[in-house]
Amino acid sequence: MRTAFPTNGGFDEQVTLFCLHREQASSRMFARFLPEIADVRSVYAPDLPGCGESDPSATASVAAAAEAISDLATELRLRQIDLLGIQAGAAIALDLAAARPELVRRLILAQVPAGDRLPKVSAHALVLRAPQESAEEIAKVKAALPHATFEDLAAYTDDLFDAQPKTLARQIGAFLSGRS
Repeated sequence: MRTAFPTNGGFDEQVTLFCLHREQASSRMFARFLPEIADVRSVYAPDLPGCGESDPSATASVAAAAEAISDLATELRLRQIDLLGIQAGAAIALDLAAARPELVRRLILAQVPAGDRLPKVSAHALVLRAPQESAEEIAKVKAALPHATFEDLAAYTDDLFDAQPKTLARQIGAFLSGRS
C-alpha cells in the first residue's frame, strides 16, 4: 500500500481518499499523484487483492475487493471515505458505495466498466470521461449515478495520474472539497 499525508500534521484534515487501481496494475500507478492530492487529506492506495504486492483473495470478485477496502477503512477507524477508482477500481468503488452508503461520501471514477448492471449509488460523483466511451456507456453510468458530474478527459494522456498529477489533483481536490 502506498500512502501520503498532509504536511500540516493532519489538523483540520478532510475526508480520507482511497485510490483504487485498474485490473492487472498496482498502487504504483498513483505514485506521482498521491503527494499532490494529500495537501489536506490522508490518501491510501492499496494494492487490490491479487495485484501488485498483495495476496490473492479466496474469491476474486468485485464484491470481495470492495469488502477488503471496507475492512481496511474499519481497521483505520474511518467513519467516512472518498473513493477514486479506475476501470476495475471504479467497479469496486461503485460496489462499496452501494453496499456501504454511510461509509462512502464521494466518488471519482475513470473508465467505468461498461456492465449491463451498475449499482445505483446516491453518493456525489465526478466521472472522468474518456473520449472512446460510447453514448450508451455514458447513459448507463448516468442512470447509476444520479448525482454525478461528468468531465471530459480529452486533455489528458492515457496515463492520467502520472502525466499531469498536479492538474488532476487540483481538479479532484476541488470536487472533494465541494468547490466544483
